[in-house]
Amino acid sequence: MFASPTSDDTGREPAVPARVRRVVSLVPSLTEAVAATAPGLLVGATDWCTHPADLDVGRIGGTKNPRVPDVLDLRPDLVLANAEENRPVELDALREAGCAVWVTAPETLPAALVSLGRMLAACGLDEPEWLGTARASWAEPFAGARRTAVVPIWRRPWMAVGRDTFTGDVLARLGVDNALAGHADRYPKVALDDLPPHDLVVLPDEPYAFTADDGPEAFPGVPAALVSGRHLTWYGPSLAEAREVLTRQLDV
Repeated sequence: MFASPTSDDTGREPAVPARVRRVVSLVPSLTEAVAATAPGLLVGATDWCTHPADLDVGRIGGTKNPRVPDVLDLRPDLVLANAEENRPVELDALREAGCAVWVTAPETLPAALVSLGRMLAACGLDEPEWLGTARASWAEPFAGARRTAVVPIWRRPWMAVGRDTFTGDVLARLGVDNALAGHADRYPKVALDDLPPHDLVVLPDEPYAFTADDGPEAFPGVPAALVSGRHLTWYGPSLAEAREVLTRQLDV
């Protein structure tokens, strides 16, 4: 069993009650993590929380614009958030209203596994089987030939994965180095004519829903891998199968 942590990933010390009975999640991957571990705890989630598919809880808006009054109406003991996904203005409003807000902020896969364990412990939960499976599945280092990729996340305008991201770290552990890892921004706007050398384009299906007919045509002559955004960018139960899924999808 995890020792109950006192501070979240940002160093804040939310006043988490001794027993957590009601949780609202503002992040799809964290929603899935709690739902897969102790579904009875969840009373609210965002409109973008799609896993599990049968999740029946109050909906409180998007990750970037959660409706604070709706969150408060659900009387949560703990609100789960992420430093990248959620805006400080809503998190501060929840804190000012008396909510305990637990913020995650991992930038690497190992950090995500630790962060998930600490978050679940803050909810009063033991380590779930899926977390142990995820840890074991990523333990073996990649030993094959490496590739260099551009990883777009949006178009009109084009944006891509830059420095210090969970997504970039996941790909690196699969033998795919991010061509924009040295960029000053974490998610820079890019001009396709000015991209650094790369031999692969990785196109996830979220946040922009790249498809075989929408994305690869912008990178003629470069192999394009269409991958699951959930397995590439979410840290939660999906990590237990992400290595197998992404390895298959990156084989182009």
